[in-house]
Amino acid sequence: MKLNIFTTPTELGKEAAAVCAEIINTAIARNGNARIVLSTGASQFETINALIHCDIDWNKVEMFHLDEYIGLPESHPASFRKYLKERFLNHVNIKQAYLDDGEDDPLKVISYLTEEIRKAPIDLGVIGIGENAHIAFNDPPADFETVEAYICVTLDDACKQQQVREGWFATLDDVPKQAISMTVHQIMQCSQIVSCVPYAVKAKAVRDTLESPLTNLVPATMLKQHPRISLFLDNDSASLIDIASSQNRIF
Repeated sequence: MKLNIFTTPTELGKEAAAVCAEIINTAIARNGNARIVLSTGASQFETINALIHCDIDWNKVEMFHLDEYIGLPESHPASFRKYLKERFLNHVNIKQAYLDDGEDDPLKVISYLTEEIRKAPIDLGVIGIGENAHIAFNDPPADFETVEAYICVTLDDACKQQQVREGWFATLDDVPKQAISMTVHQIMQCSQIVSCVPYAVKAKAVRDTLESPLTNLVPATMLKQHPRISLFLDNDSASLIDIASSQNRIF
């Protein structure tokens, strides 16, 4: 894991997007197309905003996304389909987007997404880390054993509290109890991973990820097992680690 620390979330997003664009363009030059996974949430605002302004031939790109609440209408402000359409898909002429439809039969959705994502390798995963150190909606203790591509998961209280604090839901009871999530195994199949984790509320999760051994109680520790991952932090999210000794360090 290569660690990169920047002063602000905006700077982080710009630099992370540039790395993503290089990976995508290299895949297009090599294969004629690129396949990517995008995460959502408040921590991805700056990266996605910068990415849509990068010089990329988007009509040669296929996109998958990580997760979606089960039973939540797309019209709801917290819908990740709504998020991706408004912040990304409405701004780029993408070849194909495979969205997790949380309003359909979850098993049907999982079957469809699994078939599509396994047709060819994924060149890039843009993967966030939650306040409880989850990746996608794989809350602790995450399932490190399954080799499925997507599963139904039950959200823990820490995850739901994060959604309330970020303003997506008014109360804890409003947060759906379950979601469709890409598995840890499938995330690790991405050829390269760029993980963007700004803001002070992520500082503990960042510290736990970097300092803990591999454990499903800190799901993001699995990312350290990936051979080609870059972690992008800002000064706030890096505040609980030794920045001086960690800048550009390989974990």
